[in-house]
Amino acid sequence: MTVSFFGHSDYIPSKKDGERVHSLLCELVGDAPCEFLLGGYGKFDAFAKKCCLEYKKTHKNAKLTLVIPYLNREYDEDGYDGTVYPPIEKVPFSVAISRRNEWMVNNSDHIIAYVYHYGGARNTLRIAERKKKPIYSLAIDKYPDFTI
Repeated sequence: MTVSFFGHSDYIPSKKDGERVHSLLCELVGDAPCEFLLGGYGKFDAFAKKCCLEYKKTHKNAKLTLVIPYLNREYDEDGYDGTVYPPIEKVPFSVAISRRNEWMVNNSDHIIAYVYHYGGARNTLRIAERKKKPIYSLAIDKYPDFTI
């Protein structure tokens, strides 16, 4: 099973969201082998990484993978089990993150997100919705009127 995370870079982490992510992962994954695809940018990605690392402490079959959008940059790979560069080498620099996110959606069974305004994360969720991927919104309680 593969789970990807998407959210805004200005996200403010909360204990409640962390508990929800842990509960979701226990429900969706349990003790089965699982790969978490993470983007590594911004506050939501840092929050998702922290949640996945916590989950991995008690679920040894979990693997954290950093999905990189550019080959010519250095990344903080601490805490990840590996990195992957999707087949996006021919796309313009300006759309690399969007194409990376689309690759993550295509290679995921489930999406966990915190999206509450327009932007790249919302656009990614629209792709996931079109591809009929299950999306679990952490923002639904706080922003019930926001639609993908």
